[in-house]
Amino acid sequence: MKLNQISSGIIFLFSLLMTLSGLAQNKEAVDYVNPLIGTPEAGFKEGLDGGGTMPCVGPPFAMTNFVVQTSENKISRMPYVYEDTSVLGFMATHQPTVWMGDYGYVSVMPQVGDLRLLPKERALPYSHDDEVSKPHYYSVTMETGNQSIKGEIAADSRTSLFRFTYPESDQSHMIIQGINITENKKPFQGYLQVNADKREITGYNPQRMSSHLGPDIPNFKGYFIIQIDRDIKDFGTWNSFRNEPQITVSGTEQKGARMGAYISFKTKKDEQVKVKIATSFISIEQARKNLENEIPHWDFDKVVKKTRSVWQDNLSRIEVNEASEEQKSIFYTALFHTMLFPREFSEYGRYYSPFDDKIHEGVSYNDYSLWDTFRALHPLLHFTQPERVSPMIQSLLQMYQEGGWLPKWPNPTYSNIMISTHADAVIADAYIKGFRDYDIDLAYEAIRKDAMHPPLRDTEKLWGDRDEGKLYEARGGLTYYHSLGYVPSDKTREAVTRTIEFGIDDYAIAQMAKKLGKTEDYSRLMDWSKNYKNLFNKKIGFMNARLFNGEWAKNTQEGFTEGGRWTYLFGAMHDIEGSIELFGGKEAFVAKLNENFEDNHYRHDNEPGHHYAYLFNYAEQPWKTQELIRKHTSVENYRNSPLGINGNDDCGQMSAWYVFGVMGFYPVTPGTEVFAIGAPQFPKITLKLNHKEKKKDFTIVANNLSKENMYIQSLKLDGKRINEPFITYTQIMKGSKLVFEMGPTPNYKAFK
Repeated sequence: MKLNQISSGIIFLFSLLMTLSGLAQNKEAVDYVNPLIGTPEAGFKEGLDGGGTMPCVGPPFAMTNFVVQTSENKISRMPYVYEDTSVLGFMATHQPTVWMGDYGYVSVMPQVGDLRLLPKERALPYSHDDEVSKPHYYSVTMETGNQSIKGEIAADSRTSLFRFTYPESDQSHMIIQGINITENKKPFQGYLQVNADKREITGYNPQRMSSHLGPDIPNFKGYFIIQIDRDIKDFGTWNSFRNEPQITVSGTEQKGARMGAYISFKTKKDEQVKVKIATSFISIEQARKNLENEIPHWDFDKVVKKTRSVWQDNLSRIEVNEASEEQKSIFYTALFHTMLFPREFSEYGRYYSPFDDKIHEGVSYNDYSLWDTFRALHPLLHFTQPERVSPMIQSLLQMYQEGGWLPKWPNPTYSNIMISTHADAVIADAYIKGFRDYDIDLAYEAIRKDAMHPPLRDTEKLWGDRDEGKLYEARGGLTYYHSLGYVPSDKTREAVTRTIEFGIDDYAIAQMAKKLGKTEDYSRLMDWSKNYKNLFNKKIGFMNARLFNGEWAKNTQEGFTEGGRWTYLFGAMHDIEGSIELFGGKEAFVAKLNENFEDNHYRHDNEPGHHYAYLFNYAEQPWKTQELIRKHTSVENYRNSPLGINGNDDCGQMSAWYVFGVMGFYPVTPGTEVFAIGAPQFPKITLKLNHKEKKKDFTIVANNLSKENMYIQSLKLDGKRINEPFITYTQIMKGSKLVFEMGPTPNYKAFK
């Protein structure tokens, strides 16, 4: 090679590096989000679950998620699954996570050639190489014979604008599916109507896949308006009976359990066809108002730009500095996942309530995964979404007023899913931290009812998780919890978990009772919160189910939710000092904790143990917490790839744990201001706090942080040394700068 060629090559490489460097520097928080993270069905290991996320498009906490559909979704399967190889439609969905059902959905699908209506017949293959996924934009190119169709999604909270690029064809179509019931325990019938003059299709879908888990709500409907930017001349409706489509060529209306419509037209090469979908739970008229408020035009790029701006504003509330590109992608995707649920459920000042089946004035949220999210997601929202915290609590209180109880897992109404009533912890925790823009007396009344009043026919039922029927569980087994001091396993299922988690909520309620001067309630609740001790079997060193007669259950793995005796051994997050006493002191407690982690009993993919790594702080060995936080915030659990979350994200809980983990502190006990110190994983993170019109930065600095330097040598808040591995919410809100000095070996006197 000649000298001038070498010189030219060096100049080219230098220019390329400078360009790439410039691109990295110009990237904003939203550009690091990869919505494909968590979308595979596969888990990190055989037998483990995937993340249960989907590459939805729309602003934070959107009422409706707009997503490409690769699967006929149902309880246990998402609309988008990364391993799938074909597209069935472009969907407006309300399925929050893989273990919950969809409701009020609708989809459209572009097509060329012979008319194919059912999902598997109309499916078109695609490759992930031809896919772009962002919070504000999605596109995919689908193959159809030797041609292709490109589909793109832009969206707002309740409405979307799809753009489809067709090949040249005399037989181009748009397939609409208004409802898709292949198996269902209730006879739902959807409806749609084609209005050619208005270039639109209107209808409703009353299906709720989780309807068998709760009460009937006769008036529930997911209303939709679908508009197309061209004249509707050749169209029809279709209805599938026993999976055989019956096509009504001239029909303008259709009703059924698996039905839809189609529009046919000619297209030139690369001709674009745009489709809008507006959704509502109130009415067709409200769907039209939602469309007018959000997307009154046909400017696709304008919608993309608007939603991108909203995401950038929300994601930039935490600023990450000096982290790698890989770390930023993992972090901002996790933060993205914490800003999806609970979803908005109101529509510009009005909302339909699935709890009394009526329309109301006000603001509403829904799809609270409370068993998961009370742990880290809701405490994170206190920092990142303070303006939404009180409205989310107000929404829970509305459900209480309209249905009689706070919900456990609204989807969108009561469902007997998971254990205890963790809305109690969410409300009490927010109250203690100063979020009080709601009816305080009503809030206390609601959470007190959960603690004091057993559900109807409490002693007649075993209360299994996901029991079918209309009878709402609340705290099933509470009668025994009050009278015996524990929930007996021969009378109520998952009895050990219930006893522990009832205590967590009782403790949180007690803290609110104390603040309100309700001393009698406080004493009773605090006493009950210690009931978990009655299930500690000192002979075996584990929590052990007990029978109604007081005897220990012989099966030591009996009575637990989503796990066994290791899963809940340290589950009393509200009384860690009491737990330490049960084990015989700090030394014995630490020995058992070490066994838990060293022998791989800890399951990060399951929420009950999410606070376990922080427990060493309470036993005067914080350096072990620091080691574990480094380990579990690593690629062992979080990766910048589709297979990137170790376990179901559960509506943001797994992601919220990660955000707290890399910041360096974690909310172990709800109902208190205390955060346990972990270990920061980035050199600098800045929280852009905006609470009650007070804007301030809280900067977290980790000096000398490196692969080797994982241990805290000292910790200072605004120049003053912190002498214990804990920090309070008030300290964070009043403080400005938290500085960690990091080193390669544990400093046993860092907090002394």
